[in-house]
Amino acid sequence: MRRMMNGALPGLVMTVALLCAWMTPAAAQQLQNKLDTTGPVPWAHGVSPQQQQAAYQLFKAGNALLKESVFAQAIVKYREALQRWDHPAIHYNLALALLRLDQPIETHEHLLEALRHGPESLETGLYEHASNYKTLVEKQLVRLTLTCDEPGTTVTMDGRPLFVAPGRHEAMVLPGPHSIIANKAGHPLTDRSRTLTAGEQVTLNIKLDVIEYRTRWPVWMPWVVVGSGLAAGAGGALLHRGAADSYGTFDTGVLECAKDGRSCIPTQQLAATRTRGDTLQRVAFGTYALGGAALVTGAVLLILNQPQSHRIDPAQRVEPVTVTPLIGGDTNGLLATFRF
Repeated sequence: MRRMMNGALPGLVMTVALLCAWMTPAAAQQLQNKLDTTGPVPWAHGVSPQQQQAAYQLFKAGNALLKESVFAQAIVKYREALQRWDHPAIHYNLALALLRLDQPIETHEHLLEALRHGPESLETGLYEHASNYKTLVEKQLVRLTLTCDEPGTTVTMDGRPLFVAPGRHEAMVLPGPHSIIANKAGHPLTDRSRTLTAGEQVTLNIKLDVIEYRTRWPVWMPWVVVGSGLAAGAGGALLHRGAADSYGTFDTGVLECAKDGRSCIPTQQLAATRTRGDTLQRVAFGTYALGGAALVTGAVLLILNQPQSHRIDPAQRVEPVTVTPLIGGDTNGLLATFRF
């Protein structure tokens, strides 16, 4: 056998790709247990004949268990074999056993190892099968890439630490909800959790959330209301003073008219002065009421307008105003875009 003469470890030959997953091992693949390490192959470098023989015995036992559909025990044997010899074909057989137990992530890892040395590492046809398996398994998983450039930030996923920034993590993960947290002392906890869909590729550059303090309205607005209340009060006081002056003028006129005990009928001008005083007094009282309401409203607005903390995702920050120069042709000027 040409592949065996090149030092490949014979594995499991699948008749088709992942579509044969439900078939029994005897019907779906043909097992061979012979080892031949003839030739300078990279996966045999530094592995003693004793290690190779021990790996072969474990590999052979794993094949027998796999043929009987005892997948969990076959996986144990293959893993023990890999501890003695990191051989592509052992990875391939282990991937098939893991596939039968619905372990797509580990299956993908061992398929990558089986394919790492190229077609010469597997028996004729198995390299193509392994490539097909890899493609099909990747459609069940999510290729996730996480990066963070903020030094000292610990990035975790589903409670498991991945790296301390600056750093990068690439992995195939199961679809579904995942908790992605970035934590740095002195900063709020940054949560980038999301639900991932099978077959997608997700690249997430994590930037730490920041805390901004915002008010409901511009800071000046409540003070304008308070100021208008004070102004109204001052205006009411002036009107009240004007009313008092009118009443004083009226009283003086009446006293002048009624001196020496004579009865006095106010003149039309004197009566108008009294009427003016009444009008100014009513307007003053109304202005007092308006100013008081404005002061109360301003005080309430000041209380409600206290700064409140808001968590901001820098990646989703939107500039409220964008200005773009327009130059060329018959158009010169600026284009301003406002966002609310």
